Amino acid sequence: MWFRLTNREFEAGKGEANRQAMKALVDAGEEPGILAYVDGEPAAWCALAPREGYGRLARSRILKPVDDRPVWSAVCFFVDRRYRGRGLTIGLLDAAAEQVRRSGGRLLEGYPVEPRKERAPSVFMFHGLASAFTRAGFTEIARRSATRPIMRREIEPL
Repeated sequence: MWFRLTNREFEAGKGEANRQAMKALVDAGEEPGILAYVDGEPAAWCALAPREGYGRLARSRILKPVDDRPVWSAVCFFVDRRYRGRGLTIGLLDAAAEQVRRSGGRLLEGYPVEPRKERAPSVFMFHGLASAFTRAGFTEIARRSATRPIMRREIEPL
């Protein structure tokens, strides 16, 4: 919910209220992301929605829109510790591109980090790594911060 809310709203709802807000989105029929499974067990998550669903992006000086083209955004990732290093983020990005295609979208954008150190703490990786986006067919289209490229993937229509 962090990308969907202001700081004040997110902090006020920290914990159960934010979980309930996410559940309300799902109950309303929205598909707020993609899950990856390993051997039938949930292993990873990618938050995905049209960019306008993420108000924090519009308010960010670093992640503000590059142009006025309609874009879907993959904003947040979680990979269970037991499954890290297996390429699940790349698989999630490919699945996200397919979801965008099925929904009629043509562009998928992400806002990964490009750490200055070779091994950055995993707590800072929830935006994904630029290297994973590159391996999933994304190209950098803007950079307003040394460590935060804006990356985009063109989606072929069905």
